[in-house]
Amino acid sequence: MSILSKPFVADGVARLMAAGAARVQKARPLFPEIPGRTGEFTVPTRHGPMPATLYRPPGEAKGVYVNAHGGGFVVGGAIADDPLCRYLAEHAGVFVVNVDYVLAPHRRFPAPCEQVYDALTWAASPDREWAGARLCVGGQSAGGSLAAAASRLALRDGGPEIALQVLHYPPLDLVTPAADKPARDNRVVIRPWMGEVFNTAYIPDIARRADPLASPAWGTNADDLAGIAPALVITCEHDRLRPEAVTYAGKLAEAGALVEHYDIRGVDHGYDLLDGEPELVRRVYAFLALHVERAVAPAPR
Repeated sequence: MSILSKPFVADGVARLMAAGAARVQKARPLFPEIPGRTGEFTVPTRHGPMPATLYRPPGEAKGVYVNAHGGGFVVGGAIADDPLCRYLAEHAGVFVVNVDYVLAPHRRFPAPCEQVYDALTWAASPDREWAGARLCVGGQSAGGSLAAAASRLALRDGGPEIALQVLHYPPLDLVTPAADKPARDNRVVIRPWMGEVFNTAYIPDIARRADPLASPAWGTNADDLAGIAPALVITCEHDRLRPEAVTYAGKLAEAGALVEHYDIRGVDHGYDLLDGEPELVRRVYAFLALHVERAVAPAPR
């Protein structure tokens, strides 16, 4: 542990990182052939109105997908996932609700988890224009953690029913310091100091990081997942966070809830948001969209 583990220091660094990211934040220019049929609105949550972008499919919707962006719980915004959301709307034929949840240190755990869950319950309301459509939730990096948390809340609280949870290179163990997680070399995206800042700003109380909503893969937190939503887990071969997602995928499999675990060879955390080959990103997104399309398809009679 270093000085970055002190909350007042981590909070200051997190705010600087967030401010810097906000100045340059934009989506990768991927899939220019897919139009963005979007609209801005807010979702009511217990932590206040949450901004969101709605992506419409080209034809009749088959379902709805609630998406949460990444950024270590402290940086980033929904715009970063614009290519993914456009792709899912176009190729999975779903409405995509891309949410801009609250960030730490301004709002800490469990506020983002609860906001994503509240977005799910909002999306499941019969008042929505897609009423009756099957529901999915997913996210990349920190957003994958929030999707896992929202799925556990749905299991604990008796709904809403989730057809698929998509956990895309998620952090699922905030108890173990990033420095203690193996790295292929010193060029990995997630550096130990980053993990220290993110985790401290998000959950300053170290003991509280063991909460199943924050660290679903840690210890015995995943020993009883019976009844949880079916899951697609996507990991990156060079990602420091890969082992915890692999562990969670194994626990989901034991519970009969793992649809598939897909490991992307030769890439690191955030490959699709940084410098991953566009054709590789397209292949992975096509794989993801196929799983979403299958999950929301009407059950055979």
